[in-house]
Amino acid sequence: MPHSQAPVAAGLQAIHANHLEDLRRVVVWLIREYPIAPLEDETFLVQSNGIAQWLKLALAEHPRDEQGATQGGIGIAAAMAFSLPSRFVWQAYRAVLGADYVPPESPYDKDRLTWRLYGLLPSLTREAQYAPLARFLDGAESDRRRYQLAEKIADLYDQYQVFRADWLSAWEDGDDHLIPARGEPLSLGDEQRWQPALWRRLVAGMTAAERPSSRSRIHTQFMAAAKQLTPAQRPAGLPRRIIVFGVSSLPQQTLEVLDALGHCCQVVLCVHNPCSFYWADIVSDRDLLRAERKRGAVRDNLHTPPDPDQLHLHAQPLLAAWGKQGRDYIRLLDQFDNPDQYRGGFATAGQRVDIFELPQGDQLLHQIQADITELRPLHETRHHWPQLDAQQDRSLVFHSAHSPQREVEILHDQLLAAFNADATLRPRDTIVMVPDINLYAPHIQAVFGRYRPEHRCHIPFTISDQGQRHQVPLLVALEQLLGLPESRFGVSEILSLLAVPALRERFAIAEADLPRLHQWIDQANIRWGLDGQHRQDLDLPPGLERNTWLSGLQRMLAGFALGDGDAWQGIEPYGEVGGLEAAMAGQLDRFLQRLGELRQELNTPASAEDWLLRIDHLRNTFFAQLDEADLIAWNRFQGSVETWFAATRDAAIDDELLPLAIVREVWLEGLDQGGLNQRFLAGSVNFATLMPMRAIPFRRVCLLGMNDGDYPRSRPPLDFDLMARDYRPGDRSRREDDRYLFLEALLSAREQLYISWVGRSVRDNSVRPPSVLVGQLRDHINSGWTLQSVTKEQTPADALTTQHPLQPFSSAYFPPL
Repeated sequence: MPHSQAPVAAGLQAIHANHLEDLRRVVVWLIREYPIAPLEDETFLVQSNGIAQWLKLALAEHPRDEQGATQGGIGIAAAMAFSLPSRFVWQAYRAVLGADYVPPESPYDKDRLTWRLYGLLPSLTREAQYAPLARFLDGAESDRRRYQLAEKIADLYDQYQVFRADWLSAWEDGDDHLIPARGEPLSLGDEQRWQPALWRRLVAGMTAAERPSSRSRIHTQFMAAAKQLTPAQRPAGLPRRIIVFGVSSLPQQTLEVLDALGHCCQVVLCVHNPCSFYWADIVSDRDLLRAERKRGAVRDNLHTPPDPDQLHLHAQPLLAAWGKQGRDYIRLLDQFDNPDQYRGGFATAGQRVDIFELPQGDQLLHQIQADITELRPLHETRHHWPQLDAQQDRSLVFHSAHSPQREVEILHDQLLAAFNADATLRPRDTIVMVPDINLYAPHIQAVFGRYRPEHRCHIPFTISDQGQRHQVPLLVALEQLLGLPESRFGVSEILSLLAVPALRERFAIAEADLPRLHQWIDQANIRWGLDGQHRQDLDLPPGLERNTWLSGLQRMLAGFALGDGDAWQGIEPYGEVGGLEAAMAGQLDRFLQRLGELRQELNTPASAEDWLLRIDHLRNTFFAQLDEADLIAWNRFQGSVETWFAATRDAAIDDELLPLAIVREVWLEGLDQGGLNQRFLAGSVNFATLMPMRAIPFRRVCLLGMNDGDYPRSRPPLDFDLMARDYRPGDRSRREDDRYLFLEALLSAREQLYISWVGRSVRDNSVRPPSVLVGQLRDHINSGWTLQSVTKEQTPADALTTQHPLQPFSSAYFPPL
């Protein structure tokens, strides 16, 4: 093997391709032909677990086929480290500047800043420059307002450290201006002058060791040090090769780090680029109109409205409308990439740095994909492709339903039909993505989980991206226990707690006892409320004891003692409790007493250390010996609590009394923070959240919940978010992320793109529009294609759309006899 002994050359290299499969082949070729030392790890930077898992599976494929020809993988996926870019950047800072100078975790991280700000805010309200903050804090629920404000400001400062490090450096030096991407520095208004002042106050409150650890300062020092390195001087903590795979957007700060590491490491950026031509300068219609209006505002006498028919002549309309995030990333990458330095080496080895292939197929989906790859404008599309046969071409379909439940039912039927029609189609060839997986998960479980595995209608499925707090029974019970101060103690709530084995066993209640307990509770007329005092705490008048747990338990115990006798002191005995089963009433009573005690305890604010003790007491009181799965779940929760405790200790507020309403959500949110270890690509139909950088190729890509207002997801910037006033390439926007993700979904479908939305009201059958992105796609199809045969007034998009009835048993689904 002539290349096996070749050294791994340092430098930054960018390989562009419109198919992830081609980027994967380049990675396999690099690893196979230019291996690193046996005991070194290959380092991959990815943005999602899906990309990491897909790449591992591909690398693990056998390197040769049955005839001995070189095939896709390298035979094993071992000695590989996958990391998120942000996490790797901090590790690189530590490796270059030294672990003694850069701590394992930054004291300026969002979680730590939140609690520092929480402790700092009360002392600021008397100063005039912080009047905007004082106005927000002055009101009811001041502790909750204080935490919410601290969290928002911490999140904003966290973004400034990544996207506006130059601002923070200037603020620390006393320069209270905004530094725009172009032009002169901008002055801050009176309502925003508190931001640089508060940042300086935060920095001043750090210890001497913590103060230099802000990301902006460390980044500046790292850049100066890393550019002096050579391959021979590569620090031990840095990998020999760094492969950035399938990431469609990176902040400029991260690209600067990767470029600097190119002096001593090989940095390979595998860029998923939808277009084979340079497209970083194209603009969307709305940007064109905005620029036209600005010119018109300056020179009204020269302003002429643009011709709508000419707007798309400059570029492919869908790429212009949805590709802003990728466009800005390509433009940003050009500042660091110099392909002339490495193109020759790739050509010598028979490889290319620009790998663009037209899609395999001639149906509508492939035609749209080819238009995007070729940067074909709309007026050329109209004459380039043949007429659309909507009966035969089902590569891009639309389905309109009345509810999320019906969307999932329709999808199940459509998938069954597809599996029956194509024996080569497997469940793992399909991905279903929705804007909010927690909203759709109950419907998915109800529809896809109704059949046993041996049933012919069963389709194996996996739901990814659900927070563990909603999946693991022990964590569900824990969240209920922490919510007792607001609980009505309804029968269903208490019985759901007893359904958790670890909790039930702690009170010596067997699973077989639950039906009998349910019967007793129902016949003793227990409805809700611990007792009359509990109902009074919920703003009901005093004296309402009937139908509470206390009154029901009194009836049970009176029945055990007196049988079906007359009432005793106003208590009507419930005579079904007796014999050996009577002990269950005592166990239920003990359980409810512990719940009442916990409710009282949680209602009292406590210091951070006392909250730790309360959590330990809760576990010992309510949970017996945990099995392996429950122990893993509890340890994860315990880790979240300990991380919070460390943040409060660093902020020097560990002695402040904190109410449950604040700390509870912090603990539980820690359970939902995803990493690169979530279950994905498990061999079944994959249900997942629409997430950036999840453009893995599938034969069928299904998008559900594409409703107007739900997608693109909207997260308006904060009123005091200064980045919103000065956009820079690389800035993140939820709406632009979602637009680009929709483009990636369209490009990742190999055989069919299935789009569904709630197009009719379940109440009055009124029409509901789809997402604006779906509307743009439908308009593009109508503008670029015509139907072969039209029997009535029908557009191409209408011919590809199925309007489903309200009920799955509607007569519309059955042909007339």
